[in-house]
Parts: sequence; structure tokens; C-alpha cells
Amino acid sequence: MMRRIARAPWELLKRAFGWLVLFEARNKLLLFPSAVRLRRFEDTEAARLAALLGRPPAALVATVIPTHRRPAGLGAAVRSALAQTVTDQVVIVVDDGAGLPELPADPRLFAVSLARNTATAGIVRNVGIRLTRSRYVAFLDDDNLWEPDHLEQALAVLEPSGGPDAVYTALRRVLPDGTERDVLSVPFDRRRAAHEAFLDTNAFVARRNRSLYFSRLRRTPEVLPREDWELVRRYARRHEVRHLPRPTVRYLVNPDSFWTRWDDEAAG
Repeated sequence: MMRRIARAPWELLKRAFGWLVLFEARNKLLLFPSAVRLRRFEDTEAARLAALLGRPPAALVATVIPTHRRPAGLGAAVRSALAQTVTDQVVIVVDDGAGLPELPADPRLFAVSLARNTATAGIVRNVGIRLTRSRYVAFLDDDNLWEPDHLEQALAVLEPSGGPDAVYTALRRVLPDGTERDVLSVPFDRRRAAHEAFLDTNAFVARRNRSLYFSRLRRTPEVLPREDWELVRRYARRHEVRHLPRPTVRYLVNPDSFWTRWDDEAAG
């Protein structure tokens, strides 16, 4: 009984603001000092790597693929990005300080390595965003795949006059043995996103603007919410985000990997 009474204020706050919003506020408070250091590193690396690349890779869409010690998965992810029906794109692979494996030879593909490992997905992706020039940016992790028409489907929503600023498609979640677990397809609702973690950037294609950057917080597997959730929900504060209920992403649900547990609200 006493425990229930003690938890009552917390339950009221969760109902009012959403448990994900409250957890993110706590994360910002606790992890702020390391985020400042990581931002400095991001700035330094973006400048260093831009000098190495010379002219920034430019196209209608820039696809950012972060990676760290997944050579087989990375190769498959890169091939699925390069196989898109939309060819006006550049693909940039950003390695988090582990070294790059051999990659396909394609003039649209660029690959760089950070000077050291950050273990912070947001930093790795931000460097990729900053090294490219494009109207739109898409994101693909090194253990996931796109269907060949992923970008085509997204641009069909984004490009017409009056279209939204960003779109995310449905995710086909697959197990390590290749069998399908389910399809995640949730219409966008920013208030609902305060209570449910259904947002993932593997399905997200957005117009490049000042809101398009990832949190610099270092999120271990125990830290919720994920940086994907934070980006999409924050981006939607000033920009229209729309859901396309067509599964164009094959998302690996691997217990040994760093994957989003959308149905895990036990922490709340």
C-alpha cells in the first residue's frame, strides 16, 4: 500500500508527460557532461574528414550508414542501399573507430573512419550528415536492409508540393534465422510517441534542415529511449512527419544486438 502511494506522483507524471519524455529528461541531466565532450569530438572529426574527402558528396538523397565491426552485415546493408531504384543518391559509411572492411566499388559510395571509438550512434550518424550535401537524408544501420523501392516510396510522399518534411515507412521485423516476426506500422502521433517507442530511423527519410541531427548522449543498451526516438519526435516539433504504411525495411531483431525494444515499457 505504501509503495503504491509513493509511486502515485510518478504515475501521474507519466500520464501527463509520457514515460519516454521523463526518461529522456533524466538522460540529459545525467549524461550532459559527456555529451559536451562528444560534441567537441564530432566537430573535430567532421572538419578532419571533410578535408580528406575534399568536395562533399552531393545528391538528391544522402544515405548515412554507421558501422562498427560488422563486416558481413555492412556489406549487405551497403548493397541494399546502392540497389535502390532511386539512383540520385550518395551513400556514406561512417566507421566508429574500428576500421573499414572491403566495400563495393561504386562512385556513389564514400567511407570514412573516426579517429577513435565513441560507442555513441548519434555522433557517428551526425558526422555522416555533416559530410554530405543533399536535399534529403536517409539512415540505414549495418545489420538491416532496405527493399529496392524504399527511397522511391519515401520520395513519392516527400517531393510533391505540400508534402511533409519527413516520412517513415513500416518495418518488417525479422529474426536471426530469417523468419518474419511481425510488421511494425504505427501512424505518426507525437503525443502517442511520448508513451510508446515506435519510431526508428532505418525507416526515416527527412528533409535536411537544422533540426536533423542526433542526440550526442552516450546510450548504452540500458538507456531508454533510443536516439532514433529522440530525433524523430524532436524533428516533428517544427516539421511535419508522416507515416507510410508500406514495409520497405527488413529490421533484424537480434537478442545479441543493439536493437530497439518497442514493446518494452517495463522500465516505465
